[in-house]
Amino acid sequence: MRGTTLLATALGLVTSAQLQAQAPLKARADLIDSRGRKVGEAVLQETPGHGVLIQIDVSDLPPGVHGFHIHEVGKCDPPDFESAGAHYAPRGRDHGFLIERGPHAGDLANLHVPESGRVRIEQLATAVTLQPDEVGTLFDTDGSALVIHASRDDYRSQPSGDSGDRIVCGVIRR
Repeated sequence: MRGTTLLATALGLVTSAQLQAQAPLKARADLIDSRGRKVGEAVLQETPGHGVLIQIDVSDLPPGVHGFHIHEVGKCDPPDFESAGAHYAPRGRDHGFLIERGPHAGDLANLHVPESGRVRIEQLATAVTLQPDEVGTLFDTDGSALVIHASRDDYRSQPSGDSGDRIVCGVIRR
């Protein structure tokens, strides 16, 4: 297929802009702990009509269940990561999968961390996009961040699921 695409481009049948438009949009985030030390990374990829697939690989987490969210500001100042703002909610919905007016666009499923402290998972965020200038874009004027919390998200308490302190954060970048 690649040879066919290169030939079509060489013959002027497909422009490089068209090829770029066909390629899925991607982003990434380096995940840091409260000491500013890199403990993992996330790769985000736009999916056709379904949202953004988030693949994370993170180590050195305490075993147990941890809230995981997209936050509204692309800033991760340790040690508390309060600079990341609240959960990302561009449509004004409430927090939680278990309430009528929920969930926020940035609400994600809890992470279940084994004794090893390492998690490698994929989650689909259906209410966000990597497309610029679209409702739900993770690249609005102040960007977005991924945050892992100290405790489990109960999927209903306002405004953030009673998931505790922010222990890992990563700014989402192109």
